[in-house]
Amino acid sequence: MKKYLSLLLFLFVSFASFSQTLREKVVIKTPIYTVEYNEKLEQPTSITYFVQCPTGTASRTGMDFYTNDSVKTSDNKDYENNVWDKGHLAPAADFNCNKETLYKTFSYLNCVLQHQDLNRQTWRFLEAFERELAKKGKVKVQIDMTFSKSSLKLPTGATVPDSFKKTIWLDGKLYGVYVFKNEKPLHKEYEKYRVQ
Repeated sequence: MKKYLSLLLFLFVSFASFSQTLREKVVIKTPIYTVEYNEKLEQPTSITYFVQCPTGTASRTGMDFYTNDSVKTSDNKDYENNVWDKGHLAPAADFNCNKETLYKTFSYLNCVLQHQDLNRQTWRFLEAFERELAKKGKVKVQIDMTFSKSSLKLPTGATVPDSFKKTIWLDGKLYGVYVFKNEKPLHKEYEKYRVQ
């Protein structure tokens, strides 16, 4: 009986340890974006999407970010009492065709710790420009987050990206590449951050 209990305890501890192993790369495909997520950082590392509703009018009233049962993400605590916004990567306004599609953008899988001034100014203006481009053709966007050994790790567990690279294609052809440090931007004009 003692051996049996010891074996059960060993299996339980092994299972508990295994189930808590955080993954550095989890790929999740949703109907509106594909994201690569790092559970150790509690942040996405890359996301790709196509602008679906450049002229949509669905309301986001009452919507807030929600966690995912199968992936360890950041949560509301990581964004409290600091300069980090809950930055949509696939923008809500690109998917406001209807309430159901819009709601899918509020997953923490699509949320990044983004400096509030960047999120509310230059980044937002570039998102609006994506939608203008999408009125002319098919717009694909990829956003890559950069992390380093010196990236800020919050006491709540999530790690803040150092920078963002946004690549935009129009009708399959490269349109532009923009790089932003995750800080208050020096310029409101997104073209100042174009590198290609």
